[in-house]
Amino acid sequence: MVSSLPPPTTAPAGWYPDPYTGGFRYFDGRAWVGAPVPVVPGVAPTMPPLQQREPHPTLPLRAAIGALVVLTASLVAGKVVLDLVVDEDWPLAVYIALAAVVSYGPSLWWAWRVRRRDGDGSWRALGWRPRWSDLGWGPLTWLTAVLCQAMMAAVILALDIPFTSNIEDGELTGDDRTYVVALLVAAVVAAPLVEELIFRGIVLRGFIGRMPLAVALVLQGVLFGAAHVDPSRGIGNVGLVMVLSTVGVVLGGSAYLFRRLGPPMLAHAILNGVALTLVLSGWLDDVESPFEFVLLLANAG
Repeated sequence: MVSSLPPPTTAPAGWYPDPYTGGFRYFDGRAWVGAPVPVVPGVAPTMPPLQQREPHPTLPLRAAIGALVVLTASLVAGKVVLDLVVDEDWPLAVYIALAAVVSYGPSLWWAWRVRRRDGDGSWRALGWRPRWSDLGWGPLTWLTAVLCQAMMAAVILALDIPFTSNIEDGELTGDDRTYVVALLVAAVVAAPLVEELIFRGIVLRGFIGRMPLAVALVLQGVLFGAAHVDPSRGIGNVGLVMVLSTVGVVLGGSAYLFRRLGPPMLAHAILNGVALTLVLSGWLDDVESPFEFVLLLANAG
């Protein structure tokens, strides 16, 4: 077996003859790297072999299914609780905080449980490994998501697919500073943090371990879009799910490429922040033209 070849103890990094295959194998000064390469008459290898990238971390499928069940149940519970207290005449900020706690609290508990049961006990097991480079990759991921949203918006417009935004400008105003701050914290901090932990940190990793990568990326993206369905929007949910599923696939691709949640989490926060800023500022009032409609489609996820 090639793997049984003992590495030299004092030799410098370089290519050495492989007695098992008759080719060459690279030694980096500490261990053998890569597979042996065949001998080419008159040519000797000089460059170190390319390092193979570590496989994407995976989780048991039960962790992914459990995350989806917990999130679905908590989102439903959040709407039920709000319906029960909507007539209490509390400040809007209180309703936002209550909805965030009820809707996202159980998912945070599940993520904490998964990292201890199926990971190494740290948040790194779910992809929480922030780096300074995320400040650059995050905006690039956001730009990619916006471009993909625009292409999906063109399809929706061309096929006349019903669409209702999950940020209605008639429902949001910037008159109450406390309300605006609470809304921004929920949409720009809580939603990206929890939703990326669930969909890209647990669901994607659970799917990758049991199905082809392309299927895993598309499926988690569609489930991300479906998580934003609201019965009150009726058939308008169809277009909304299409747009947000596209975003979910882009964010999933980012999480897979970087093996961490920093870039998609930051991109998610920018998406929500830009959308809320446009709506709260009134810049998208009376949207009618297709071009303005495309902008409106870049809404919060």
